[in-house]
Amino acid sequence: MIQCKRLYDEANQKDGYRILVDRLWPRGMKKAALACDEWCKTLAPSNALRKDFHSEAIDFASFSKLYRQELALQEDEGRRIARLADNQTVTLLYGAKDREQNHALVLADWLREL
Repeated sequence: MIQCKRLYDEANQKDGYRILVDRLWPRGMKKAALACDEWCKTLAPSNALRKDFHSEAIDFASFSKLYRQELALQEDEGRRIARLADNQTVTLLYGAKDREQNHALVLADWLREL
């Protein structure tokens, strides 16, 4: 199972294997304070794409399409994460405030399709 969770939400055992999927380390968060098993920057959106989305230069539908194109270049890493989810819960941690439209949701859908 693959799920998404805001990294500022409290960790619990149901989270399973926790992966930070942001390219940048969260502001104000000490590394020791974040309960995560790994930081996977390679599956985060590129800086240019992230900036375009956050500045509202592109909408979420366009962002999702372009992000999936970037993810297609990281299929091996995606398959590694998807295999982890075969045996345990994998929680993708993200820092975005918007719980409905963020890159972790796009990533989770893409991983489920692999």
